[in-house]
Amino acid sequence: MDISHIEHIGIAVKDLDASVRFYEEVLGLPCYAIEEVTDQKVRTAFFRVGQTKVELLESTADDGPVAKFIEKKGEGVHHMAFAVKGIDNALAELDEKGIRLIDKNPRKGAEGLDIAFLHPKSTHGVLMELCEKPENDQHDGTGHP
Repeated sequence: MDISHIEHIGIAVKDLDASVRFYEEVLGLPCYAIEEVTDQKVRTAFFRVGQTKVELLESTADDGPVAKFIEKKGEGVHHMAFAVKGIDNALAELDEKGIRLIDKNPRKGAEGLDIAFLHPKSTHGVLMELCEKPENDQHDGTGHP
């Protein structure tokens, strides 16, 4: 598997607007994108720290995965995402190694990335996400082409 870096750390929050204000006003990190991912029932906000991003996740539905996470564990770190090259090959390799895949095939995530999640029961308690920028996407992840 070809992991190049930590793509982002996902943090579940109850109030996206209040959380964005904290990151901007207290930490001094500008939010460069807010986006709704309807099929995942979340609104996201992104901040860049070096090559890594912080993604805040607010549920848009009471039955969404982030709402369920907050109900069980409260606000906090939700997942860690790794940038990979060849997400399909990475998933096949992990499946062969007996890793439980939440997504057997990549799907579209925030910022147009192809994403797939690995079940925390197979990853020592950490929900992990694999991310790959589609080859025809020239977006640099900062909100600018």
